[in-house]
Amino acid sequence: MLEKLQQHITQNLPFLKESKLLIAISGGVDSVVLVNLCYNLGLDISLAHCNFNLRGNESDDDEQFVIELANKLDIEAFTESFDTEGYAVLNKVSIQMAARELRYFWFDELAQQLAFDYILTAHHADDNLETFLINFSRGTGLDGLTGIPEVNNKFVRPLLPFSRENVIDYAKNNNLQWRVDSSNASTKYLRNKLRHEIIPILKEINPSLLQSYQGTISNLSDTADIVEDYMELFLAEAIDTIEDNKIVFNISAFKKHNNPKAYLFEALKDYGFTQWNDVVNLLNAQSGKYVLSNTHRLIKHGDTLLLSEIETEEIKTITINTFSEVTETPFGTLSFSVVDTIAHNEANTIFVDKALLKLPLTIRKWEVGDVFFPFGMVGKKRVSKYFKDEKLSLLDKESSLLLCSGEDIVWIINRRADNRFRVTENTNEIIKIELK
Repeated sequence: MLEKLQQHITQNLPFLKESKLLIAISGGVDSVVLVNLCYNLGLDISLAHCNFNLRGNESDDDEQFVIELANKLDIEAFTESFDTEGYAVLNKVSIQMAARELRYFWFDELAQQLAFDYILTAHHADDNLETFLINFSRGTGLDGLTGIPEVNNKFVRPLLPFSRENVIDYAKNNNLQWRVDSSNASTKYLRNKLRHEIIPILKEINPSLLQSYQGTISNLSDTADIVEDYMELFLAEAIDTIEDNKIVFNISAFKKHNNPKAYLFEALKDYGFTQWNDVVNLLNAQSGKYVLSNTHRLIKHGDTLLLSEIETEEIKTITINTFSEVTETPFGTLSFSVVDTIAHNEANTIFVDKALLKLPLTIRKWEVGDVFFPFGMVGKKRVSKYFKDEKLSLLDKESSLLLCSGEDIVWIINRRADNRFRVTENTNEIIKIELK
């Protein structure tokens, strides 16, 4: 196995030879074998171990085992202790997801702070098959069927060509010691159920299951490359604009194809949507209709679809007590300055009569029932009617903020000033309000 890994690295992962590497080690047989192989190949390695505090003394013993292994090999080891259960409750995720997030966040942090070039994990061919079956059972697209990537940014998995049997044979033949995670025997987790109950039956049916699977993965990966190349061309046509908080898609680009659902899936698969029939129905829906994922919202607006991230924090009312304040808003920095004359009005600037403003001023989200007197017009208008006349999307409406003096609207920020605060021939002092 050592010679085969050396050949694999030389042919496919030559950059590892000259890199500073961090190996993620649990203490189990897979990661211990990876450490031993990399050490014998003379690679520049250090170890990183996560203590998730989920198995009492076992977790602490795993950590001590890793420390002793590092001392024996005279290499550096980093350990970190996590309150995994507390993190899971706080972030409303499963224990497995909590451990995954904590683990990868820490690995990334270590790599950045200590200049590691790559992080190696001990995933092998059986892990790849298990991941394939998990994705298949839950429903997925082509990407979910192409397995674990061998190289994914800083993460590299050099053992993917090898089976679990190869790994265990190497460990036994080299008299390696490793830790056994008792939770791996429990079939209450889907991966363990597949590992202990389903995959053995599949291997009994087809003793060459792993080889057949790896051939299938290779074919699927080639197909995925073709789809990715074509989607780059398609998205160049389909995407109208990309802004900080939204992507605008042209509906016509999807409708011209016989299977718009396939194009929608490929364009939006990374944003958590699952109700794909509802997404397709947006193409012919009324403006304002939308579909939600856990993280994003897709809104129909005229001839476009607007994709935006769901705001997790409610915008709170901001109070401005003096005209000397520089105030941070979700749109930028708001400032006040006394000027002698009115310059050309820009969207981000208004000029008002200082005497008409009553401190404190406030910045708040607009509400149903809000009324203002649009600058340059006679009479009042509901803010909601103004938004409709301006053909603002639901996303733009929801993100709109008001600058107010008492109960009166001074400015729909970046859109329209209120006529009641305009500068007249009787104005003694002019204030310029600008958003940068």
